[in-house]
Amino acid sequence: MYRYLEQQTRTTLAWGTLTGVRPTKLAMTKLEQYESMTEAEAVRRTVGAFRDEFFVSEEKAQLACEIAVREKKLLSKLDYKDGFSLYVGIPFCPSRCLYCSFTSYPIGIYAEKAKTYIDTLCKELAYVAEQYNHKRLVAIYIGGGTPTSISHELLAVLLKQIQTVFRLQEPEVADGLVEFTVEAGRPDSITPEKLAVMKEYGVTRISINPQTMNDETLRTIGRAHNAAQVKEAFAMARQAGFDNINMDLIAGLPGEDLDSMRHTLAEVRALAPESLTVHSLAIKRAANLNQQMDDYKSTIHHDMDAMHTAAQETAQALGMEPYYLYRQKNIGGNLENVGYAKPGCECLYNILIMEEMTDIIAAGAGASTKLVYHAENRVERVENCKSVDDYINRFDEMLDRKRKAF
Repeated sequence: MYRYLEQQTRTTLAWGTLTGVRPTKLAMTKLEQYESMTEAEAVRRTVGAFRDEFFVSEEKAQLACEIAVREKKLLSKLDYKDGFSLYVGIPFCPSRCLYCSFTSYPIGIYAEKAKTYIDTLCKELAYVAEQYNHKRLVAIYIGGGTPTSISHELLAVLLKQIQTVFRLQEPEVADGLVEFTVEAGRPDSITPEKLAVMKEYGVTRISINPQTMNDETLRTIGRAHNAAQVKEAFAMARQAGFDNINMDLIAGLPGEDLDSMRHTLAEVRALAPESLTVHSLAIKRAANLNQQMDDYKSTIHHDMDAMHTAAQETAQALGMEPYYLYRQKNIGGNLENVGYAKPGCECLYNILIMEEMTDIIAAGAGASTKLVYHAENRVERVENCKSVDDYINRFDEMLDRKRKAF
């Protein structure tokens, strides 16, 4: 069927017949089948399988295998089966981006409710720490939304609670924690006070996400900051002592072409972050961009593959290697999202959640817990309510869902 459609449309898809979000998971499985062979031979056979069975391009097959090999080496240093990762969701943002479909509420409107939300979240974290202590906490990821959209006082309350209930101040526990990430994604939400709080409570990795360094595009997509503020926030983070900073970019934003992407990449290269995550624009059903597609369709260019190539070249120039990859539905150019990092600065949480290697215990509105049963090759999900009001008002129900799953 794929070959027939390829002939009829005169279109070849880079990922062939693959439609799943985790092509590297398939690559990992293939490599394990050839584990008795040399690495070079295992990779050759896996690339061949991607090409011959799924009609994946040579370039994408090589990329998937390269990342899978790197993931296997990184995971070999981690006792992930007897560990778990903690995800904490903060569903507030300074403003809602045009392309966003995540659970997110404008902090300006929800500022008064933020304290009640954090108090409720702290109770859930205490429950998780008490009930899920049979495994070792290996990674913490605070995402959203934008965690740094809340005040530095509330951020301190949250981080102190995590440190206390999970006993992170105890050496034997702290030694087992590989990384502690906070998505400080929006530059206009970053302050010296918030950076100081994160440092005080042991955060080791942050993200400062411009998405683009072109001011006109930032206005178009609803970001309430400009490129200059990205640089200011980055400088603040360096001054605060953060030496593992990620930056997210999106290829194919409305109004942007290859030259726009090259400008962004030049600005990012001058800042020299430790990791770079490059997304392809995905038109998500719940995003405002999808609802207003008629207004933006003519401004979305189709040279995203060239944008990704330029991003890969920039990452290599910064000493980074690709270390994780995933795809989304309705993704631009039928492409992928790739994370690059300098050796030693990879986000292991990203690998663990993408490859579904370990339990992810998630707290907060819209958070999704994943319990991995390796022997049965299956994953069970436990969902929290997406609405902030429902999360607060139906809190006992959230705990009951976890209680049954645990």
